[in-house]
Amino acid sequence: MKDIEVQSPPDDTITSLKFCPKADFLIASSWANDVRCWEVKENGQTVPKAQQTHTGPILDCTWHDDGTKVFTASADKQCKMWDLNSNQAVQVAQHDAPIKTCNWIQAPNYSCLMTGSWDKKLKFWDTRSPNPMLSIDLPERCYCADVVYPMAIVGTAQRGIICYQLENQPSEYKRMDSPLKYQNRCVSIFRDPKKNNQPVGFALGSVEGRVAIQYIQPETAKDNFTFKCHRSNGTNVQDIYAVNDIAFHPVHHCLLSTVGSDGKFSFWDKDARTKLKTSEQLNLPITACCFNSQGTIFAYAAGYDWSKGHEYFNPQTKPKILLRSCTDELKPRKK
Repeated sequence: MKDIEVQSPPDDTITSLKFCPKADFLIASSWANDVRCWEVKENGQTVPKAQQTHTGPILDCTWHDDGTKVFTASADKQCKMWDLNSNQAVQVAQHDAPIKTCNWIQAPNYSCLMTGSWDKKLKFWDTRSPNPMLSIDLPERCYCADVVYPMAIVGTAQRGIICYQLENQPSEYKRMDSPLKYQNRCVSIFRDPKKNNQPVGFALGSVEGRVAIQYIQPETAKDNFTFKCHRSNGTNVQDIYAVNDIAFHPVHHCLLSTVGSDGKFSFWDKDARTKLKTSEQLNLPITACCFNSQGTIFAYAAGYDWSKGHEYFNPQTKPKILLRSCTDELKPRKK
């Protein structure tokens, strides 16, 4: 597809990809216990900058809003803060089980790190203190989470969804069952340009090739809908794959990308309810994706996700991260 490969990718499957909010630097966390950072040049070429490690697989990574620090959540039950200028990493959070998600919250009157774990706890950290500012019990293990101030969404095992409001102090706002029948895999919050770009809802992906678009306060019942994706038609049977990641476009808030275990990515316009593009199929599942802050570069990571069991694992096929110029492909459909 003529997409540009990132130089020196991790040695094992990538769990999370994030572009810096301030400049074109890309980070990727992986099952190889490491997180790496690259500078992306204007021609799309990448320069490896630095990397850090944990003692277990890193399940999530995210940027500080100032663009100089990165947070990493690991199966070693720790979350670290990595200062890119000094290339030093310090532990800033701790759970009793692997930490699945980390999200930075930048509010007008406070800032903190939110971590979600398989110990069924959501914790909020000031990063300067070893103890959390706040710890919230979850009904089940945390599987996915997203933050767009003043909203946080957490998806748990047993198809739970909890919405939190973050003003003044995080507190539970609404609890619901997933509109999808199968396990939550990924969640991404979307904004509404008509409401001052405030977050109004989320897209939820499941293991069953389906995405739900949900508004927290829908104006009509028809606002919420689900659609099928990442499926392939064989003879007599339909192969159904997990939706591994969802990313919303930073400029056109109606546009989103989904990536799946079928080795394809798709671009969608949720307001027009149409698919804009589906990629060719890679020989590996796509496990993570993100857009840069201008929405001109789409990054996606290919690597084995064990969805077909150990017998389909081929150690010869190495993970890769690809960059795609997406300015021309991603434009909202005219109504």
